[in-house]
Amino acid sequence: MIELKGLLSLHAGERHLGGLDRIELLASIGQTGSISAAARAVGMSYKGAWDAIDAMNNLSDQPLVTRTAGGRRGGGTRLTARGQRLVEVFRAVDAEQQRFLRQLGALGDASLQDLQLLRRFMLKTSARNHLSGTVVAVHRGAVNDTIELDVQGGQRIVASITCESTRQLGLAPGRAAVALIKASSVLLAVPDPALKLSARNQLAGTLSTLRRGAVNAEASITLAGGAVIVAVVTLGSVDALGLAPGQAVVAIIKASNVILGVTD
Repeated sequence: MIELKGLLSLHAGERHLGGLDRIELLASIGQTGSISAAARAVGMSYKGAWDAIDAMNNLSDQPLVTRTAGGRRGGGTRLTARGQRLVEVFRAVDAEQQRFLRQLGALGDASLQDLQLLRRFMLKTSARNHLSGTVVAVHRGAVNDTIELDVQGGQRIVASITCESTRQLGLAPGRAAVALIKASSVLLAVPDPALKLSARNQLAGTLSTLRRGAVNAEASITLAGGAVIVAVVTLGSVDALGLAPGQAVVAIIKASNVILGVTD
């Protein structure tokens, strides 16, 4: 059974202020009136608690916590009305998020797969070619690993990446991944039984579109299964190969030119 979890966090512009831990710190200050007691209650150091408070106070439109010094009771720390409102709003939003996650977790496997697809749509890179697939093999090496990825239509993409990248991405058979390939890294050839190349990726398809520019042309190749690979080739190559829409071609990509990514 898949269990979905999520955590809210506070941001001011691009600066991360924290999440539930800092809200609990504010709430504890409101309850105890003591920074040291509040820090102990949430498992923070005294200095760490003050650093967190200073960061939130500096970026808030109004102070969230104020200090009182001296007096018969030796001073203390007070949560302002603005700070109390922030705690209440955060907890209300967190409760709604948890309710949403429970509903999301009740969806069937097909709906969860749709959500994973939406996550892939959110991926933005400068590489023109994004091919989603599943890792089917990992061949370990001393420095680089060779990863085989099954993509749409039964095609297979081979990537050569460092062993450290394999570890950081958690790549293993069954793991979903995305192959990213720059259009300039895709070479085109016409099918020829005598053609022998060292490139690991030789994907057969049909030239679907060809857009000529001043120097280069952009070619779209539709592979078996419907996936499309975009290549940028010189006009000289277009003319030398006699490329035209509808023609059978082979997209050639070196394994070292394939970048792999994961979405979680």
